[in-house]
Amino acid sequence: MKIIAGVDEVGRGSLIGPVYAAAVILKKSANKDVLKDSKSLTKLKREILSKYIKKNSIWSIGKASLKEIEEINILQATLLAMKRAIKKLKKKPALVLIDGNKLPKIENYNLRAIINGDQKIPSISAASIIAKVTRDKMITKLSKKFKGYYWDQNFGYGTKQHLEAIKALGITSEHRKTFSPIKKIK
Repeated sequence: MKIIAGVDEVGRGSLIGPVYAAAVILKKSANKDVLKDSKSLTKLKREILSKYIKKNSIWSIGKASLKEIEEINILQATLLAMKRAIKKLKKKPALVLIDGNKLPKIENYNLRAIINGDQKIPSISAASIIAKVTRDKMITKLSKKFKGYYWDQNFGYGTKQHLEAIKALGITSEHRKTFSPIKKIK
């Protein structure tokens, strides 16, 4: 049987921290019917499914740091995180399906971009869930260090609550200085 991996990222539009990607090869035993795009699930459902996916797959996480995002831009950092996740898989897939319309450059891998893949392909949905749960846990820990920004609720995205906190408290070492509106505040 052909080994297929699904890949997705999370945190690309956030104003803070690293971007994460996950790569998932689902085992035959996995119930693909329960897998949905992470954005359509509650936090609790994502956490339950993340544990389930990890037990029923070969998976890995890749990330690109805040520094890398600022040096090479968010698109290239996202592709780098995806590349790292793919390369960390314990088995090399015959085909890698990636959510979106851009592909990382990796030699000797068969890659295919799938627009809205997180809604269509179970292994990409699984990757979106694992990536989101992993990044959300890291951001929740950061929110304890940087109180008043409500990152445990907005995960660094440019919500009204987060933008008001930036106005009141300023930017932190975790903010992406190359992103609007952060770059205007510097």
